[in-house]
Amino acid sequence: MSMESSTETLDASFDLVTRQETTEQAVAALQGDVEDVKSRLDRVSRAAGRPLIGGDGTLSPEIKGFVDGYLRKGRENELKSINGLTSAEGGYAVPRQIDAAIAAHLKSISPIRSIAQVVQTGSAGYRKLVTTGNTASGWVSETAARPETATPSFAEIVPPSGELYANPAASQAMLDDAMFDLEAWLADEIAMEFARAEGAAFINGNGTNRPKGFLTANTSLQDDTARPFGTLQHLVSGEAAGLGSVIELVLIDLVHSLKSGHRQGASWVMNSATLAEVRKLKAADGSFIWQPGLVEGQPDRLLGYPVVEAEDMPDVAAGAFPIAFGNFRAGYLIAERSATTILRDPFTNKPFVHFYATKRIGGQVLDSDAIKLLKISA
Repeated sequence: MSMESSTETLDASFDLVTRQETTEQAVAALQGDVEDVKSRLDRVSRAAGRPLIGGDGTLSPEIKGFVDGYLRKGRENELKSINGLTSAEGGYAVPRQIDAAIAAHLKSISPIRSIAQVVQTGSAGYRKLVTTGNTASGWVSETAARPETATPSFAEIVPPSGELYANPAASQAMLDDAMFDLEAWLADEIAMEFARAEGAAFINGNGTNRPKGFLTANTSLQDDTARPFGTLQHLVSGEAAGLGSVIELVLIDLVHSLKSGHRQGASWVMNSATLAEVRKLKAADGSFIWQPGLVEGQPDRLLGYPVVEAEDMPDVAAGAFPIAFGNFRAGYLIAERSATTILRDPFTNKPFVHFYATKRIGGQVLDSDAIKLLKISA
């Protein structure tokens, strides 16, 4: 091989090595750019998943002072100009944007709240007058006198209430971390604790320092024409400790024991164990009477009416009321004070900071004709 050929071979090898190194550097740079883009997308995705506390995504002075000043650092002086409550009165009122986030979480995870009538009150007590019978009326001719009609009867509804509280805790290190989404975490924690407690009270509450649940109301076999106001009608299953062999017929009777006006917007309420039994029921032609929701977000249906799962409903057992059917927006009233208050407590369980949140909530059956119950009885 000549010297000239050797030189050309070396030059070609050198060019090949150089091109390989350049390619590897380009690939490495491209991988770095890809990782950077992925990191940015992850941050954008996390930010998009957070609830917007401010309308434009920025914190208002009220929320900034509450979250960064009081919740993170305990600076109460920053709240005096924007909040009328003091710690001596039990805590500071949560800004309305954060309170709205808590309420949205509550509605999505508290089954009875999502179907009942909810009113906001500005005071601890709430009263409502309802008629216990049809308003008297009559027919007359165009020129005839209008005789006086009978006076309708009224009943006063005063939902028993109590102070519901939650006490989530976070370490001071978490609070000092600027990346820790304190507002969203607090709304989630408070909503979960509130939903767990109120869900049980709206169904089984005894009315002492808490709402009175609809299952604790008096019940009777009498229909709407003969039953006293405030007493719910129940139907029996036909067996001592089970749904019965003709339960599908009893469920049809339960549906039509409700007035037609109330059936518009009515729902079934039961726990998952009872629902598992109901899902196995078949009509005479062998078809299932339970129908799954065909579209995401659409509720499952039983005899054409949506099914709401409430785990605080009792299981199927002798003397229990495992299934309720009714128009709960007309039949059950939830009265709550609009403001949630929070008291920051960094002393009780150091190094954790507790956030003692309270809200006053009441509840009671509003229209006893609007809710029907199934009783397991012979």
